Amino acid sequence: MSQIKEAILETNRQGHKAFIPYIMAGDGGLEKLKPTILKLQELGVTAIEVGIPFTDPVADGPTIEEAGVRALANGTTLHKVLETLAGFAHEIKIPLIAMTYLNPVLAYGIGQFAKDAHKAGIRGVIIPDMPLEESDLVHPALKAAGIDLVQLVSLTSTPERIEKLTKASEGFIYAVTVNGITGARSSFEGDLESHFKKIQSYTDTPVLAGFGISTPEHVKQFGSFTSGVIVGSKIVDSLAKGDWDAIENLVKASKTVPLA
Repeated sequence: MSQIKEAILETNRQGHKAFIPYIMAGDGGLEKLKPTILKLQELGVTAIEVGIPFTDPVADGPTIEEAGVRALANGTTLHKVLETLAGFAHEIKIPLIAMTYLNPVLAYGIGQFAKDAHKAGIRGVIIPDMPLEESDLVHPALKAAGIDLVQLVSLTSTPERIEKLTKASEGFIYAVTVNGITGARSSFEGDLESHFKKIQSYTDTPVLAGFGISTPEHVKQFGSFTSGVIVGSKIVDSLAKGDWDAIENLVKASKTVPLA
């Protein structure tokens, strides 16, 4: 079984919901990557989504985009991120998930990227600007390296599209909670519980909620009808401010959600 899927299911078996924080590699310098990942691991997160800075981040809101700009200004590249991660991969006990765009992977070389990513502890990849129909560009190499290709499902996806995406997604289903880009929000619209339960009905792969989740209350809200949550902008902002208390409170919230 996929290491990511197993980690999520094991978290659920322990009576908790999965919590996956997103961090921007290179924001504040690549030297921060090791202490940040090890601290998050110590707090009990299920996995960590490692963002790769890119010049045209179409899915990212202002907070993550600005973090990416800072990381690029520090000279961060996909190669340097994987090299840095590989240097302490033996200390990482949880799966890492790379969130990147297609161009850096193509420029790196798909086969070499897959091999180097696995050595660096990467067990899943999210490529938001690559449609499902183009996934054969990278999927064979990732599969050979034991790396999941995670698919995103939007609120506007048709039932037919949801079925295709859920069947193709590995590790977990990244179910988007809003129409638009990432970023902390105070509220959400629509009957999201029914939407998420509909997505889960197509698959036994865990469904996780992401985009806009920024408070312990949000974590509990979405955790009540999913296998867990992904928190990005709030984590990135808290790391920039050195506010580990805020991060710890978010993680704790995932451990107090009753299982459905």
